[in-house]
Amino acid sequence: MIRSVAICATILFVAVAVPAPAQIGFRTPDMHGVWNPVVGAGGAYQIERSGDRKSDMEIAVVGKETVDDKPGYWLEVSMVDPRSGSPLYMKHLMVRDGESIEIKRRIMQLPGRPPFGMPMTSPRGPRPAPAQAADVRTGAERVGTEDVTTPAGTFACAHYRSRDGATDVWVSDQVAPWGLVKMTGRDTTMTLLRVVTDATTKITGTPQKLDPAEMMRRR
Repeated sequence: MIRSVAICATILFVAVAVPAPAQIGFRTPDMHGVWNPVVGAGGAYQIERSGDRKSDMEIAVVGKETVDDKPGYWLEVSMVDPRSGSPLYMKHLMVRDGESIEIKRRIMQLPGRPPFGMPMTSPRGPRPAPAQAADVRTGAERVGTEDVTTPAGTFACAHYRSRDGATDVWVSDQVAPWGLVKMTGRDTTMTLLRVVTDATTKITGTPQKLDPAEMMRRR
């Protein structure tokens, strides 16, 4: 199954150098869907976890560039730090290679700070972001076609269930970039709140280079 903008969970490898995402509220669920990026398009979601309060997350494709002769897309995730109420932004340059998606670059911006490029390796050794499945259908069974109503409207969706029965997803080609309208798991539910159009990056300023080794020496 796909791990997102975990895509954003993959940022945990630099916890030695910057505040861990869980500590600053940048906690994102696993994403499941069919990768179909469109620049400017995305969705805003409500996330509800067992024993946790509800939170909102917006994902959108905010740019495109070529990487090793392949199309790469900047996928940006926006959330709010529940402690400060300030927005947190992170974007990933994602490149599809066959049935997988690889993250080539990452940029993060914390409240009140300039953006910084997150290294793809750690001072404790190379730890590149794992490749992600581009299509939920490779690890799931089709349940059927259903109309799903959310605050964003009613969508004709294909319903898929993971082979272990832990996750159900409803996807529609009317929603980019993953097609995700709704997802239910053992402890997490995601629901589409609105479709995003004409999205542009919310990250401001020139990304600075982050040196994990130097940050560790300063600890």
